[in-house]
Amino acid sequence: MSQERNRQVLLVRRPQGWPVESDFRIEEAPIPALEDGEFLVRNHFLSLDPYMRGRMNDVRSYAPPFALGEVLGGGTVGEVVASRQVKFPVGALVEASFGWQLYAKSRGEAVRRIEASAVPLSAWLGVAGMPGITAYVGLLDIGQPAPGETVVVSGAAGAVGSVVGQIAKLVGCRVVGIAGGAAKCGYAVQTLGFDACIDYRTPEFASAFKDAVPRGVDVYFDNVGGSILDLVLSRMNPFARLPLCGLISQYNATEPYAMRNVMSILVNRIRVQGFIVSDYPSRWPKARAALAEWVIAGKLRYHETVADGLEAAPRAFLGLLRGENLGKQLVKLI
Repeated sequence: MSQERNRQVLLVRRPQGWPVESDFRIEEAPIPALEDGEFLVRNHFLSLDPYMRGRMNDVRSYAPPFALGEVLGGGTVGEVVASRQVKFPVGALVEASFGWQLYAKSRGEAVRRIEASAVPLSAWLGVAGMPGITAYVGLLDIGQPAPGETVVVSGAAGAVGSVVGQIAKLVGCRVVGIAGGAAKCGYAVQTLGFDACIDYRTPEFASAFKDAVPRGVDVYFDNVGGSILDLVLSRMNPFARLPLCGLISQYNATEPYAMRNVMSILVNRIRVQGFIVSDYPSRWPKARAALAEWVIAGKLRYHETVADGLEAAPRAFLGLLRGENLGKQLVKLI
């Protein structure tokens, strides 16, 4: 390890519209030296998530923007390889936000030890981690689905949407997904157990969606925004709930989308709530435990799209924004 160097991905230019690979730069840096109370982690997996695109803009938001010339932030899982901290000995597995790099040191703030279990290490960044917790909290706390209701989720084959639909089935709902492409829709129905999934890329999307929700929509878990949100609003029932989790269709837009069906919110008394899962820290332990239990029992299925090596991270991130991934997008770092 003494001869190895850290490798990092920096943001060197703020994207205008769609990011390009030249907005990023890969650099080498010394592996951090440890002081008393610190430990060194070799990251094994890096999580790539849509929210990262918003933090590349220098605008006011729920989290500060990524700084130019610094390591991009992001969730990681890895192993402690050197330690001067008794709570995090060598060999301990940890989950943290160490960002787009191979090595990071810490004193333990916001670092969680991962105990050995039947849940694979990478899954703590996906189905049993932040995306899964987002699905759990957004659906159960905000969507509040009841047995027999119709739940619709966009981004149905993604890291969050795929979990939303499966939890909705576990509580007895009819689930309709929206995804891009026949392969993703087939995965949602045949593997995840959705009742239906509609391909938004087809010319028949609007009519097919109407046919798929004959009793209307009681809960819409939105990951995409834009014209799909408008369409679903046209089919929502009185007193429906709309957890607004993401707007990935708008993250690279240079002009804001103008909603047409906002009247439905008033007429149907729809409860719309945007949410950020980090606002619910008290819910994380229960959600994480439930998700892990469901994974081990085979009640939650998941897929990971894994890019190989830190150098692949920028291209994989651009693919995520284009919807090229199935399930959770990860980068394998070791």
